[in-house]
This record gives sequence, structure tokens and C-alpha cells, in this order.
Amino acid sequence: MWLKGERIHLASLAAELNIGRATLFRWVGNKDLLMGEILWSLYEPVRLQALTETPGEGVDFVVGVYRRINYTLLHSEPLRRFVHEDPEYALKILTSSQSTLHSRTVEANTRTLRDQVASGHLNPPMNIDSLSYFMVRLAESCLYSDIICGREPREEELEDACTAVRILLGGKA
Repeated sequence: MWLKGERIHLASLAAELNIGRATLFRWVGNKDLLMGEILWSLYEPVRLQALTETPGEGVDFVVGVYRRINYTLLHSEPLRRFVHEDPEYALKILTSSQSTLHSRTVEANTRTLRDQVASGHLNPPMNIDSLSYFMVRLAESCLYSDIICGREPREEELEDACTAVRILLGGKA
């Protein structure tokens, strides 16, 4: 439904599934949690593909994965539509620190960084948890700049974010 641009209403969804609203709420929690699950189910395959298709190691690998993921998100029509149709709600679901999507994105990014450190390919000059959080927030500021500051997201800004990540990781600009 979401991919087709349809709004998700839990009451309608429960009726379509032929279950009670209470059952649906037990399964998914609430609409915000369901939206987080939907978005994560779309984000995770993009992340896994970026991890398998990005060559290199260390700083180059992490920046390459970051670039692939965020360029894919920037050009995702369903995501752009979601952001434009209900900007405040989209920002809440996509970037809130209470958001399922945001916390999972930070955790996944942290795992990537830790894997590179454990394999001896990366020695970041700052705490990995903070670094991961800053990387995700930097991507969000580029991807959702239309909501945050009224400026359409651009590939050039994502490329600047990649340069900033490279520097944060201890690499050269």
C-alpha cells in the first residue's frame, strides 16, 4: 500500500486483513511503529546490497557504502512522495530519536564501523557510537533538507556529506 502511495489507516488495514483492530495493534503496535517497520523493510535490502557491492576496505569502504545507500534513498520515488505528502509526519518517522527506523539505521551503521575496526581496516579518531550517530544525522540533513530548511535535496550535498564522513573517519578530503 505504501509503495503505491496509499495512506495507511490501521482500521482499514484491519478490515482488509479481516482481523480485529485489537489484533492488528498487538501485531504492529501503532501506526508509527508499523511505518518504521515498512521503511526498515525497504532500507535493509538497500544497505545489504551496498555492503556486498562496495569494493575496498576501511574509510573507502565505509564511505562507499554510505554513498550507495544515500544516493538510492535520494532517488526513491516512494520515499520522496512520503516526504512531500506529509512532511511533519515523515520527518517524525524518518528522523526522530524515538523512531524505529532511525535507531536501527544508527545500529546498522555502528555494526559496519565496528566490523571495519575489528578487521583492522579502520581506526576512527572518535567514539564509534557518536560517529555512527553523526553520520546518520548528516545523511538525514541532506536527504530531508526540503523539510528541514526548505531546500530540495541535491546530489552535490550528498557528495559533500560523503567528504565530511571521510574526514570524520580520519581520512583525507
